[in-house]
Amino acid sequence: MRALTKAIVGVTAALGIATGGLATAGTAMAAPASAPQAVTAEAVAPLAVVNLGLDTAHAKSWQCWLRTTGYNPGTIDGKLGTNSWKAAQSKFEAMGYYDDSIDGIVGTNTIKALQRYLNLHGANLTVDGDAGPQTRSEFWDFAGTHRC
Repeated sequence: MRALTKAIVGVTAALGIATGGLATAGTAMAAPASAPQAVTAEAVAPLAVVNLGLDTAHAKSWQCWLRTTGYNPGTIDGKLGTNSWKAAQSKFEAMGYYDDSIDGIVGTNTIKALQRYLNLHGANLTVDGDAGPQTRSEFWDFAGTHRC
């Protein structure tokens, strides 16, 4: 709607200037501003995907691995959203690597738990909660070793 309004104002301005009437080039012809609309969970959901550098195939492998080890990541779609991270947080909590709320939000504590887990499997990461290049690389390698 906002883009349409800008387009209408732009065309009106161009026509007003072309006909010599700068007064008509103003916003008098613009559509009224609309009230802010509520944001739904469905609209926000795609923004909650945090793959930490994994492509779709690697993310699907991670989701399959979570499911195989007894944790439900939701749909195996290659998008690590809230359900995938809740499953990972639950797994990490059961292992004693995570002691925060199971909320599916990838914050410092989730990254620390992931780093601890990756270290268990041969990585040599500093457990600092920073999902930097080394953490992403180790996550890529680990996720690539599991298939559905």
